[in-house]
Amino acid sequence: MTAGSPFDGIAAVYDETFTNTTLGRIYRRAVWRRLDALFYRGSRILELNCGTGEDALYLASKGVCVIATDASEAMLEQAAGKARERRLNGAVRTAYLNLADFSSRRALDLLESYNPPFDGALSNFGGLNCVADLGAVAEGLASVLRTRAPVVLCLMGRLVPWEWIWYCTRPSKAFRRVKTTGAVWRGIPIYYPTIGAVKKAFSPYFRPTRVAGIGFLLPPPYAEGVARRAPRLLRALDRLERRIEAVPPFAWLADHYLLELEKL
Repeated sequence: MTAGSPFDGIAAVYDETFTNTTLGRIYRRAVWRRLDALFYRGSRILELNCGTGEDALYLASKGVCVIATDASEAMLEQAAGKARERRLNGAVRTAYLNLADFSSRRALDLLESYNPPFDGALSNFGGLNCVADLGAVAEGLASVLRTRAPVVLCLMGRLVPWEWIWYCTRPSKAFRRVKTTGAVWRGIPIYYPTIGAVKKAFSPYFRPTRVAGIGFLLPPPYAEGVARRAPRLLRALDRLERRIEAVPPFAWLADHYLLELEKL
């Protein structure tokens, strides 16, 4: 048995509160555009912090085989259940993996059972924000990927003007991301590394190829109520944001940034 994860408590409602919301769908589509460009039919991808499996199922529908891992057994149950319902369980295989132990012998032995090297890797929507030692994740990931394998990492950003405005009357929340100690959620620390810090942590094994912002023009997911009332404006912001997502300095000012790397 594995120890319970703080994410177990939100697994049953995660899709309702994010995946299936207006902003959740827009944010995820922005990531999927890049997955389409990097991961090809017939490839084998390792997904870290798969959550309820939406990205794994999307890739599987495109002919990609996904080893979907997470530190929450409840999230893995959601992902596996969806894969069975959509008859994609042959292409999506779920496994427990705690990123804090990613470079341990036990974790690597688990991944060895899935016959690496993998053709790429994905970590979406802030899973890496829960990890104190990104260098250990980079080392573990490098050991199971083929040379020149693409890696897509989506993290929560540090400097978010939208958040400063949204929580302007609550400074402790408005500026929680800029604190050197990060924030605390359900008893676990959440870190907000800069893009440069993530690049540095991965630099011994990977080279950056692209960085883009998600949510610098678009409002953050917690503004769903406001966003739903202005669908035409939301669509316009989405179109414009996708056009300029990779133009500096937008990635540095976004709710999430999408960092693409290549295994050396």
